[in-house]
Amino acid sequence: MKNLKIKNQTFEEIKHIDDNGAEFWCARELMSVLQYSNWQNFEKIIHKAKISCENSGISVFEHFIDVSKLSKRANNAEIEIKDYKLSRYACYLIAQNGDSRKKVISLAQTYFAVQTRKQEITEKEYSMLTEDEKRFYQRNLTKKGNYSLNQTAKKAGVKNFDKFHNSGYKGLYNGETADDIAKRKGLRYREDILDNMGSDELIANLFRISQTEQKLKKDNIQSEKEANKAHYEVGSKIRNTIKELGGTMPEDLPTPKKSLKQLEKENKLKNILDY
Repeated sequence: MKNLKIKNQTFEEIKHIDDNGAEFWCARELMSVLQYSNWQNFEKIIHKAKISCENSGISVFEHFIDVSKLSKRANNAEIEIKDYKLSRYACYLIAQNGDSRKKVISLAQTYFAVQTRKQEITEKEYSMLTEDEKRFYQRNLTKKGNYSLNQTAKKAGVKNFDKFHNSGYKGLYNGETADDIAKRKGLRYREDILDNMGSDELIANLFRISQTEQKLKKDNIQSEKEANKAHYEVGSKIRNTIKELGGTMPEDLPTPKKSLKQLEKENKLKNILDY
């Protein structure tokens, strides 16, 4: 494709809004942006995404709506072709099941993963949050994500969870373990590093967590060694994607002045004083 924009804005540019104000994407337009030239091949990816959706206990029909449209041929004849009206979550699943060797697929995975998480509250609501409120919101999502990841990792054969999680940190933070990150941030012994991250750093880790869980399931990983390797690879790929996008490396992001636990204590004290 000529003039393909390898950046998040591309996915926003092909977004549609229906009469009810709901956003959606057309599968054939998404296919072009993701650099698939053959509809039959792309429909195989859609089929895998539908299975992922069904396995998650979510209604396929709400996120992958069959539609048809008229397409003109060279002789001006019009034929009816198949298409899908996709939700943001459907796009996320398609990116998850796409060819990860393509740079644009990696970018799509990042974009739709983060945006899908944000949809748990509206984008307008999220944008109106203060930085500390965003931190609390993203930290809550990472807690849920880590719990789910741990369950999946356990089924994959993981027993040493410190080593497993450090594998992911090493990939994302250029070799740093959780202890290394804590020391660099100047934290006290056993102080939670996630409680001492800004919203952008938490989002990067949330993506690492969700992508690792997906990989453990998709690749049917059944050994601790392979699970650790997968976690490292996911962290490393996310790091490379951030670099390609021109973003700030996780270790270079500023550490907030106050931890979330400290803010929680202050907030409780404030509530008592207000009462």
